[in-house]
Amino acid sequence: MDETPASDPAPVVGMVGAGQLARMTSGPAAGLGICFRVLAAAADDSAAQVAAESVIGDYRSLPDLMAFAAGCDVVTFDHEHVPGPLVEAMEAAGHAVRPGSAPLRYTQDKQAMRQRLTELGYACPRHAPVSDLAGVTSFAAEAGWPVVLKAVTGGYDGRGVWVCGGPDEAAEVLSHGLTLIAEEYIRFDRELAILVARAPSGQGAAYPVVQTVQQDGICREVVAPAPGLAPGLAAHAQGLGLAIARDLGVIGLLAVELFETGGRLVINELAMRPHNSGHWTIEGAVTSQFEQHLRAVLNLPLGSPALASRYSVMVNILGGEDPDLRSRLTHVMAADPAVKVHLYGKPVRPGRKVGHVTALGRDLDQVRGRARRAASYLADGTEDEGDFR
Repeated sequence: MDETPASDPAPVVGMVGAGQLARMTSGPAAGLGICFRVLAAAADDSAAQVAAESVIGDYRSLPDLMAFAAGCDVVTFDHEHVPGPLVEAMEAAGHAVRPGSAPLRYTQDKQAMRQRLTELGYACPRHAPVSDLAGVTSFAAEAGWPVVLKAVTGGYDGRGVWVCGGPDEAAEVLSHGLTLIAEEYIRFDRELAILVARAPSGQGAAYPVVQTVQQDGICREVVAPAPGLAPGLAAHAQGLGLAIARDLGVIGLLAVELFETGGRLVINELAMRPHNSGHWTIEGAVTSQFEQHLRAVLNLPLGSPALASRYSVMVNILGGEDPDLRSRLTHVMAADPAVKVHLYGKPVRPGRKVGHVTALGRDLDQVRGRARRAASYLADGTEDEGDFR
């Protein structure tokens, strides 16, 4: 009779949402022997195409969420759009939800996020809730024009954010009837991001600070580490990310988008999940952000966030007029066998993120050029290095 004791069953991690973040989490889950499930809106969602287990459901439906959570040891997210009361209901039913409803609120409600971070003493732009033009003009009288108007809920990738140069532009935004917050326009030197992980044990890990380049509200390029960043400021940014994760009670990943302005850091946005600013970690760090998130939510020891190369540059592939990316993949792979291509299996639409490329090396200009040329060729068949700044 076989007396070999039965091994513990593989932990089951369920990710609500089946976009590219969930898709890129599925590989590390397999490597760690984790059973990974996604709650997808449709069978052809990006992650549903590759995840071992996909459940079709609606993240806005409590019965769908409860049924999904019932088969999971831990539930986490690839987006911030699950309504807070539904997250609270899962917690009340005894499900482990990471991050939980309390920290998630600060990624879902920009007014709550600004208020809480300011109370905690973190540097944020001046801000105020506004509901009419008089409120905006009153705010501008103190903060100056332009004024940034943001939708309190629902905005991402530049959506829900308007830079208004004067009252007429503000009135147009107000006419949409959204709940808005007004923010001071920060004249920044550049945009940075810090990615950290925190486990229930309290262990934390911080990745090197990166420089992000945005165009039309969409991240185009990430450079790791941020070139020319003073060591003291880099250490400050890492400490800032870890402190915010602790103070808000984040379990899993936290991305903090920052403005660098005159040698100081101002907090722009938060995300509590794998983040576009961390895609470079798949090849460019000892432990990818996706593996790190799994380790954190399962309370496993965190992996090393150290650089695997002197520089890593990630460039997003944005959809163009020609949807046939795969016809151009052979050229990119032959032209630069060391460049890494990630395609998300998403229908191509102009301006949509449909993949990314990463290049590694010691010479930043060369690495940046390689990544930009590869992304450009995949998008539209031209090797255009461009200038995203």
